[in-house]
Order: sequence, then C-alpha cells, then structure tokens
Amino acid sequence: MTRAGSHSVTEFRFVLPQRLEASGPPEERGVLRDSVKLLVSDRGALVHSAFRELPRFLRPGDVVVVNASATLAAAVDGTVDTVGPVVVHFSTELEGGDWAVEVRAPGPVSGALDSVGAGRRIGLPRGAVATLREPWPRGSSRLWRASVEGVADVATELLATAGRPITYAYVHERWPLSYYQTIFGRTGGSAEMASAARPFTHPMVTDLATSGVVTAPILLHTGVSSPERGEPPIPERYEVPEHTARLINDRRAAGGRVIAVGTTVTRALETRATPDGLAVAGAGWTNLVLSAARPARVVEGLITGWHAPGASHLMLLESVVGAAAVRRAYDEALAHGYLWHEFGDSALLLRD
Repeated sequence: MTRAGSHSVTEFRFVLPQRLEASGPPEERGVLRDSVKLLVSDRGALVHSAFRELPRFLRPGDVVVVNASATLAAAVDGTVDTVGPVVVHFSTELEGGDWAVEVRAPGPVSGALDSVGAGRRIGLPRGAVATLREPWPRGSSRLWRASVEGVADVATELLATAGRPITYAYVHERWPLSYYQTIFGRTGGSAEMASAARPFTHPMVTDLATSGVVTAPILLHTGVSSPERGEPPIPERYEVPEHTARLINDRRAAGGRVIAVGTTVTRALETRATPDGLAVAGAGWTNLVLSAARPARVVEGLITGWHAPGASHLMLLESVVGAAAVRRAYDEALAHGYLWHEFGDSALLLRD
C-alpha cells in the first residue's frame, strides 16, 4: 500500500497479458455496450455477471453519480521543424486560452517526445500554430502549457474539424468520436472518455429509476492519462452542482449508498467532501490524490473499468473499498479473462 503522505502509485503490481487488452469497442466483438462482463465485489463475495444486470446489485435509495463531461476529438496531427510529424494531445484548457498539451511521435508509441522544449513551435491544421511555453503543471516532464495562434477557439475550430479521439497502442484502429461518448456526456471538455459510464444505456437508467435508484450528475473534464507513465493524476477542472450534493446527503441520511461511476466522479465528489462524509457543492480545479493516506469520505462504491498496472487509479480504488478488495477483484478478473481499458469489461466494487 501507499505510505501516508505519499503521492506515488500503489505498490499493488500485476502483469497484464496483451490478450486481455481490449483493442477495440465491444461492438466490434459482437457485444452490445451493456453486455460487457461485470464483476461484482460485495463484502468479500465475488459475482460474475453482465453489465445489464447492474440494477439487481444496487438497492432502493442508492445514488449513482455520473460524469456529464463529453469527450473531445483531442488528438491533432502536427509538424515540428527538425523533428518532423508529431501528434499533439490537447489535454486541458487553461486560463487565457492556453492549453496543456502532450507531444508524441506518430503511430503506436509510448510516452511523450523528449526532443521538444520551451519555445518550440508546432504547425497544426487550418494554419494554426502551437507554441510550447513551460511545463504544466510545474515540474512536469510530459505536459506543456501551449498558446495556440490562428484559431479563435481551439475546441470548436481546431479539434472539431481536424481532431480525432486520443488512442494508445493497444487500440489497433481508429474509431469515430461517437464510440468515445457516454450517454451522460453533455458538456465537451474531456481529453479522454470517462469510460466507466460507457456500458450504460437509456433503458438501463430507466431500470435503475424504477427500482428506486437515482442518478445524479457532476462534471469533471479529464486530462490525458498516459497510462504507461504511472504518474499521479494531473489537476482537472470539476463542478459538483448544489442539487447533486443535496441529493447525496439526503439519500445517505436515509441509508442509501453513493456509487460513483468512475474515478473521475470519485475525485470530484471527494475534493470538497467534509471529514464527516457530507457532499459539498463547488467548482474549480482539483489536485486531490486519493490513497490510503486520504480515504474516500462520501463514495461507498464504484462502477469502474479495469486499470493498467501501476496506474494511480488503483490507489483511488483502494481508498474507497480497501486494498484487499481491489486485489481480490483484480486476481479474479485476470483469472477469468476480463478485458482491460476503455473498451473492456466492468466492475462494481462495494466497500466491505
């Protein structure tokens, strides 16, 4: 486990076979969104099911909290003098119209380019030019604050016309942006899909409602995760609406549980949670790193995908349900051929 005060990744390690990396959406495999596998971990028991059966594992009075952020087409081809073709990942919109960006070589590569630095200019489509200013956040070896000239609005003029979804080496083909959206996405701003919600369908939400389970939104715009780096999460912009915080507190007081759909929702809710477990409305930037040193206060369960070895997401899962539960679930998923990453299978992890 992570030691108190540490922002390093969890000490939990495992080997992920390449055959368990989902290389494309389940639809490509002839599987509906809500038919991916679901592993349920509840009070030490593990149950294998399908995601469409989720409502039967929740209770009347539970609150399922979802992320209303929609995914941007955040990868754009560019060119750097003396370097050649590059791919720019637009991670996070910053104040003053700047963006946090990651610059990579084209193709299925790992990690950011080391051959770019402050002052480097990157030619982009539509005559735009991005200029790298300084590492972001301070001390980063991967992300840069960049100013973009030649377009008035990066998201609507550049990404919407010349961008495509960010992909990593385990995804073998390019898929339309619609494959990277969830039914809850309303406000564009995420560099990568809040993928825990991908298996949800509108009929399932209806089933939850008729069984007494309510859904409530937060907003957190995800930055790039760059899973091969094993870094703590970067600062992200979030909003917890007043009506969501009030609903959570009312339902918890009546005995309901708070089930977060994904690590993004957990991070947003826990950023302003009080020590005695009350949800608090608010908006801004979160630097929160959840771990054994800072366990979850509001969230009592997660609906989540399967995360790469060494990812900081594992530390967050442990903060909610405990290290033992996470390890049992991951051992079971590995033994039974569950698929990893944004197009893979799912888990419902409930606090013991």
